[in-house]
Amino acid sequence: MILSKKVRLYPTGIQEQKLWQSVGTARFIYNWTLNKQQENYKNGGKFIKDSDLRKEITLIKKTDEYKWLSEVSNNVAKQAVKDCCNAYKNFFKGLADKPRFKSRKKSKPSFYNDNVKLKVKTKLVNIEKVGWIKTKEQIPINVKYTNPRISFDGKYWYLSVGIEKENPTIGLTDKSIGIDVG
Repeated sequence: MILSKKVRLYPTGIQEQKLWQSVGTARFIYNWTLNKQQENYKNGGKFIKDSDLRKEITLIKKTDEYKWLSEVSNNVAKQAVKDCCNAYKNFFKGLADKPRFKSRKKSKPSFYNDNVKLKVKTKLVNIEKVGWIKTKEQIPINVKYTNPRISFDGKYWYLSVGIEKENPTIGLTDKSIGIDVG
């Protein structure tokens, strides 16, 4: 069973600047990926795999123009490519509307953090290339985390994470119940 947990973060000024940088990188990579997919489709090409796009991003990061992409976690860019490719696939399967470019003003500021590199201490969480950030509540320690996302709601920063827990099994008894439905 996966339980979700949303916890408010208390970043310092420098940490908040790094969080905004990660948000901007995620939006830029998503829009870049969507543009590549749309151009490829217009030219009659097939769907570009996300692994090929990630390899291209690695090459782009080495240029002087896009050197700033290396200042945030690599997983932010990887997941933005995956998210865009999944949105594009769902569109062609008829499961979703056509993916749109993310606006700086209208889209929800959020990004992905690698679940393996997410470290938790008592009321602290370590976000890759940002550092240890204070949290309002304690996140369960020594459990497996899934799909951690950091988001901003216009006033506060939040960490949303799935926590895997074992299903509690209830033992059977020899007692029976009679229910009269009406």
